[in-house]
Amino acid sequence: MQNELFEKAPVHKAYFKFALPVVLSMVISLVYNMVDTYFIAQTGNTNLVAGVSIGAPVFTLMIALGDIFGLGGSSVISRLFGQKLDDDGKRLSVFCFYGAILCGIVVAAVMMLFRGPILHLLGANEETMVYASEYYTYIVLGAPFIIVALTPSNLLRTEGFATASMTGTVLGSVVNIILDPIFISVLGLGAAGAAIATVIGNVCADIFFVWFLLKKSQRLSVNPVGFHITGGEIGQIFAIGIPACITNLMQSIGMALTNRYLLPYGNDKVASMGIVMKINLIAVLILVGFAFGAQPLIGYNYGAKNKARLKEILRFCYGFECGMAAVIAVILSLAAPAMIGIFMPDASIIATGVPMLRMQQIGMVFVAVVLVTTCTFQSAGKAVGAFLLSVSRQGVIFAAVIVLASQITGYYGVLMAQAVSDILTAVLAVWLYGRGIHKEIRTAL
Repeated sequence: MQNELFEKAPVHKAYFKFALPVVLSMVISLVYNMVDTYFIAQTGNTNLVAGVSIGAPVFTLMIALGDIFGLGGSSVISRLFGQKLDDDGKRLSVFCFYGAILCGIVVAAVMMLFRGPILHLLGANEETMVYASEYYTYIVLGAPFIIVALTPSNLLRTEGFATASMTGTVLGSVVNIILDPIFISVLGLGAAGAAIATVIGNVCADIFFVWFLLKKSQRLSVNPVGFHITGGEIGQIFAIGIPACITNLMQSIGMALTNRYLLPYGNDKVASMGIVMKINLIAVLILVGFAFGAQPLIGYNYGAKNKARLKEILRFCYGFECGMAAVIAVILSLAAPAMIGIFMPDASIIATGVPMLRMQQIGMVFVAVVLVTTCTFQSAGKAVGAFLLSVSRQGVIFAAVIVLASQITGYYGVLMAQAVSDILTAVLAVWLYGRGIHKEIRTAL
């Protein structure tokens, strides 16, 4: 492990060494999402676009479940490495890998069993059911591969292999991008084709990660021989992994709530929001990459009790993240008409989507504050703070805001709900940070 990078390198150098590969992998994932949306939108079938948008929270759910073992495991393992307990870190990495596989199998079985009720709950109606069902079915069948991919991609960064983590993620996304037009357009599989391409891309990523763990890694493992783990250690992983999972699960719930509250205004509104949410990933994924890319650095120094360096790292993280959020929000707001038009050059879709996208950007700086604070709590093993933030931005706070806003101001209340929720959650994040981490590091010499 590159101890020099964790312990002594200039903060900005160490930060970008860890964060940039994560951001690059996020950008490639973003390109995949945009290509996926582009080829689906090119069918010109609004109901198909809306159907895939309705099914999209299912894929987000898979990512959320992967975070239990990926982010939860990396949080504990990075702190163990900071304490020089490398053998314990290796044991926990084995549990995370096989735990993710088992989770994927169970989830696939349960979700296939309750496919109809879940699709109705997500908002599928008579016009969109067939497309939503096609996408849902193949994504769910691929759940084990999708969930497993999230585990080593996070764990490798605890050993300093940020570039390898990026390589696996990029490989999966590139395969996905190549297969999208073939399955969606050439073979005419539509929504099913998009889902199949996604699953195959994740299978390729899984193969790379397993190979790297077997051949290159010294402190992580997939070898179950001699493996053992205590209930307390599982509890530590789940204490951080479950809040991390809830963060993405809340995103799925937020997407589903938005779709349901837009349905009374027409499927074209749902289709427009589906495109807008994909574009909005430009801001969110880049911010997530820069925030959580620093997680091994924060966790290692927290575990090593290097308060002075931790304080310097966090100061840099907050400043850089908020500045980046402001720049991205301005760019996306100005480019809104052109970007929506790329996906679906329909005048009504563009007219509907532009205010949607611009309203999403209002809360971006506040999202940055929430992301860095959440990452800090997860890295330090502060389960309560991580949990509260996880259930707020697109969960409890968002649900309360969208219900009230839709009743008070109708359609535009639905559009503004996310930005208002971002602001309120950022206030909560600052309060929690002041009561927790800040008290621990403010006495640093």
